[in-house]
Amino acid sequence: MHHLAMSSTEHNLWTIANILGLVVVVAVAALLSLLIYLVKRIDRRVVAVRDTLKAAAANTADTVLIPQVANGVEAVLAEGLQHHLFLGRVLGKVRS
Repeated sequence: MHHLAMSSTEHNLWTIANILGLVVVVAVAALLSLLIYLVKRIDRRVVAVRDTLKAAAANTADTVLIPQVANGVEAVLAEGLQHHLFLGRVLGKVRS
């Protein structure tokens, strides 16, 4: 067997190439880890936004009843005013 010896320059170049390769692998692993973390965080926030929108939809589902309730409150207030005026006249506190 014949072994070829590397020159000092070749050895240095291979060492630099290996170090650079290792740095690239570590950087890629770090970036992928960051990406996974951010995707999980975004996913959790999307779920929270979805739940908030569902709650908002449930809260506004009965808005058609607002005018009906307002009309009912107005009728109760008008009736109360009539009672107040009647009792005021009967008791002599309100003049017609």
